[in-house]
Parts: sequence; C-alpha cells; structure tokens
Amino acid sequence: MHYETITPADDTWQAQAQALCAQTGPDFFFPEPGSSVREAKRICAMCELRPACLDYALANDERFGVWGGLSEKERLALRRTAR
Repeated sequence: MHYETITPADDTWQAQAQALCAQTGPDFFFPEPGSSVREAKRICAMCELRPACLDYALANDERFGVWGGLSEKERLALRRTAR
C-alpha cells in the first residue's frame, strides 16, 4: 500500500518574535466581513517578515485574513496574474 506524505510548509517565520503579527491580536488580521483591513496592512508594511508571510499564504492557499500585507481579494488577483 502506498501512502502519500505531505511535507509541511516552512512556517518557522511565524514563531519568530520579530513577526509583528505575533505581537498583535488576530482580530486585526482576521476582521469581521466588511470590516477594514487598513490597520492590518499598516502593521504588515512595517514587518520585516512580510515577504515570508506572503509566500506562505500563497503556497498554502490561505483564503482568509490579511497575510503578507494583502487581503484575500488581493492574493486571489496576484494568483490569477501569476498564471
């Protein structure tokens, strides 16, 4: 019998203390539908781990919240233009 194994994505960046999202509550990054993501984007813009966060979100098809400074719609648009 053959079992496929899934290699977990490299998420070590999430555990790093310098990730600004680790120092902030998830409410900023996962707001209620229709709420502003402006504050989350402002925090992301200052974070040195933003590129790793965005790479993770794109590689893992994260569909909710702000990741790497981009909203769900912005990541979807980025995926479409990358094809």
